[in-house]
Amino acid sequence: MTRVLMLSWEYPPVVEGGLARHVRKLAEQLVAQGVDVHVLTRGDGELAAEEEVAGVIVHRVPEPSRPGDLGEFVTWIEHMNADMLAAGVELGDRYDFDIVHGHDWLVFVAGDHLANRFRCPLIVTIHATEYGRHQGWVDKHPQSWIHGVERSMAARADRLITCSYYMRGHVADIFDLEEQSVDVIANGIDPLDLQPVDDLEALRANFARPDEQLVILVGRLVYEKGFQLALEALPPIIERVGKVRFLVAGSGTHEAELKKQAEELGLSESGTFLGWIGDDVLHSLYRIADLCVIPSLYEPFGLVALEAMASGCPCIVADTGGLREVVPGGDRVGLRFNGGDADHLGVMIERMLTDTELRERLIAEASEHVLGFDWVDVARETRELYDEALVASRSEA
Repeated sequence: MTRVLMLSWEYPPVVEGGLARHVRKLAEQLVAQGVDVHVLTRGDGELAAEEEVAGVIVHRVPEPSRPGDLGEFVTWIEHMNADMLAAGVELGDRYDFDIVHGHDWLVFVAGDHLANRFRCPLIVTIHATEYGRHQGWVDKHPQSWIHGVERSMAARADRLITCSYYMRGHVADIFDLEEQSVDVIANGIDPLDLQPVDDLEALRANFARPDEQLVILVGRLVYEKGFQLALEALPPIIERVGKVRFLVAGSGTHEAELKKQAEELGLSESGTFLGWIGDDVLHSLYRIADLCVIPSLYEPFGLVALEAMASGCPCIVADTGGLREVVPGGDRVGLRFNGGDADHLGVMIERMLTDTELRERLIAEASEHVLGFDWVDVARETRELYDEALVASRSEA
């Protein structure tokens, strides 16, 4: 049986974003397929240092709350890696690991040292890049430092995984790699995980009347998610269509600026900023909304679009990044707009809100489309990659 040590800076119940959910589903499905998975992650001091959850052995290093300042965050990450490395060395005394699998730059230092110590392949999944998050502006600290860590990580990894073909090209381009050296394994989704709260009607009444249409924006409130484009597109739609409300679910560094923009656009009475919300409420929002908009400027994959489609909520996405693969063109499962173009986004929103037949067709087609993103397949492809890496490693020994 292959034994894997998987490193991630977040793992439920510690959740910062989509990475935690990805690692959990992947780990659990790998266990279901016969892989012995240990996850090394951080805790909050109150969670168990070691426990088995759904067959996955979770090991946690206690860390203080992460700082908001990016410069302090980098120092905090260095300390976390030192703690993970020390914990990983102890685990290596107890278990023989065949693979070390790290997720993003945040755990690279620990993952690199542990793979060298265990003399086993280092697999790395790059979920996003600093270069992409900042539209190429990585010449100043700490962006330049993070970009350098990512470059070292891409060069060091025995196998490199991205979640979309877009990301494969992006990673190969900015880190000077051959595209063929980067593996593509898409993210998965389990519709059964998207369980709503009991009383959806009461929840919807908090945000919109029965005769109003509700548009939702979901995700981290950061510039690259493009929520500012959606806000810019809304005033003329509200004026022409009428009875349209919006809901922003998420938190982040761009939150205050988005609220200020909404006020300046006269949208304060037309929507709500919810802040960070738990999964149960998030999954419910998809069920009560008439439309989900994903206007990202940079998007490695597009999990929110998958979640919306799996929940029966039609979506409009930017024609950019991995969203092109999640929502194919041709108005088959969702609508796409020209990335960065608020006017074109407005046209698409108005079309969706005023064409009931289109919305119903997209919902039906999307419910079938999402079945192609199955965690069983994601884990199988990952397991096969592990096997290939082990064969290559043994042949070089």
